[in-house]
Amino acid sequence: MTAPHPSDPSRPRRLRVSLVIPTYNGAHLLTTCLAAVARQTRRPDETVVVDDASTDGTAELLAGRFPWVRVVRHKRNTNFVGAVNTGIQETGGEIVVLLNNDTEPEPGWLAALVAPLEADPSLGATASKLLLFDRRDYLHSAGDAFSPGGVPFNRGAWTRDVGQFDALTDVFGACGGAAAYRRSALVEVGGFEGWLVSYLEDVDLSWRLQLKGYGCRFVPQARVYHVVSATEGSLRSSYYCGRNFLLVVASDVPGPLLRKHWRAVVREHGALVVDAVRHAREPAARARLRGYASGILALPAALRRRQRVQASRRVPIERLEQLLTRR
Repeated sequence: MTAPHPSDPSRPRRLRVSLVIPTYNGAHLLTTCLAAVARQTRRPDETVVVDDASTDGTAELLAGRFPWVRVVRHKRNTNFVGAVNTGIQETGGEIVVLLNNDTEPEPGWLAALVAPLEADPSLGATASKLLLFDRRDYLHSAGDAFSPGGVPFNRGAWTRDVGQFDALTDVFGACGGAAAYRRSALVEVGGFEGWLVSYLEDVDLSWRLQLKGYGCRFVPQARVYHVVSATEGSLRSSYYCGRNFLLVVASDVPGPLLRKHWRAVVREHGALVVDAVRHAREPAARARLRGYASGILALPAALRRRQRVQASRRVPIERLEQLLTRR
């Protein structure tokens, strides 16, 4: 069979790709990350590092060793969402790729990750295969999933990678630590929002993309090694995950799904609380309990936001139901 000519209209159009790397006091991580970016078989059209008010010599490192990177520096720390949104605003690619500073992508990562977005206009995002940095045959995420009980989770987390997630498949969402997004879809749904403060911002975005009908595809060939919780500690993540689990359910999950699965919601979140109580001597468990308490106090604000989010839905509930995955 004759290969299509480069001008053939059936051939996917090559889209401009912007890579955004947020960093805060991550100079010790950036050398590995950016060296891996430089080895990509498909280089991004522009690479922007958003220095979120680092004080560890990040600016000097970037200027001295990576002059091909454009640096945007914040005067004050704005957390993940603030840094990412600055990077999105400062770039012009039709595809925006986010990459954590504590990662090392394989050389073929970017080419594999953006190809589905170029080929399928119905997609709003693509998800990488994230593996543990120090145990490279173990998974951290094979795309994001969301349970009927209202709990987000990483597919395959902490399991050995033996090819069980090697199929190109549609999933609920992408882990924002190594994800590609169609810029027009981001603009339509309002991009990342800072209402959650920290953690689950990517889950919230995935819900808003899915409500609008933008799918997400997991790309197993897009492999990235991730130093889990290298940038933020486990106590902070435990607190905000406990808080934001509740708030995402209250804001983003459509009413028909909540009415159908409310028993599972009570059961799964109740089990998380009970487990934290059982391990209350551990700092992370106490942080999770404080997070749940904070989430309960913030529920009125989440319910007010819910009206806007749910009004944007343009796909049938049946399609969203198919996205739910039991843990």
